Amino acid sequence: MDVRIKKFDVNMQVKTNGIELQVSAAEGQVGDCYVTKTGVIWCAGRTRKPNGVKLTWAELQVIAASPEAKAAALKAARAAEA
Repeated sequence: MDVRIKKFDVNMQVKTNGIELQVSAAEGQVGDCYVTKTGVIWCAGRTRKPNGVKLTWAELQVIAASPEAKAAALKAARAAEA
């Protein structure tokens, strides 16, 4: 994966606009990840920011807090893709 900052609108702290990360693989752009003061937003492919999957920092903390929670979240996400 190749991850690049597309837009850097921060001054020390992450503000409302946040930081936009472009995520690419050999076959092309995978999506964009926005890191904001309220959480993260994942936009797969050409999805626009308002239609992305939003996670608050508290939600991300719950998912990332344990290997079991992470595994359950990944299993549910993969099942939704199929």
